[in-house]
Amino acid sequence: MKEAYKQKQIIIDEIKDKFERAESAVVIDYMGITVAEADEMRKKLREAEVDYTVYKNTLVKRAIEGTKYEALGEILEGPSGFAFSYDDATAPARVLNDARKAYKKMEFKGGIIEGEYYDKENIEKIAAIPSRDTLISKFMGSIQSPIANFARVVAQIAEQKEA
Repeated sequence: MKEAYKQKQIIIDEIKDKFERAESAVVIDYMGITVAEADEMRKKLREAEVDYTVYKNTLVKRAIEGTKYEALGEILEGPSGFAFSYDDATAPARVLNDARKAYKKMEFKGGIIEGEYYDKENIEKIAAIPSRDTLISKFMGSIQSPIANFARVVAQIAEQKEA
């Protein structure tokens, strides 16, 4: 009996650690996807540096008890997959949302983004936010365009004065 308790405690400590280190944690009901679809989804999550694991709800509830993640306990019914990101807060929601659209299966349950609890509907909104790199490149493009236009105007004025 004590050995089983020790094994459970190791998993509970692992779950606590993941929640404490994560920028975000998204919970999804993964029912209905095939093994091949699950493998493909896990591959995409790994590429996005997202840690995806399935835990027993009871162990997660014990791990988050008394923490700022305790609100998640209310949504932990049925099969639950947990996607953790330690860098990009929107990555788990975004990648899981792509999988939901591709497979027409799975449902968000909720999640914690930067310490704040979000329900299913709000996780879906967060999933629509582009990645940090995409946002930065869009921003850089938007500030680069006026500078490039200004440089062209200055060059044309210089050419006209030379002529």
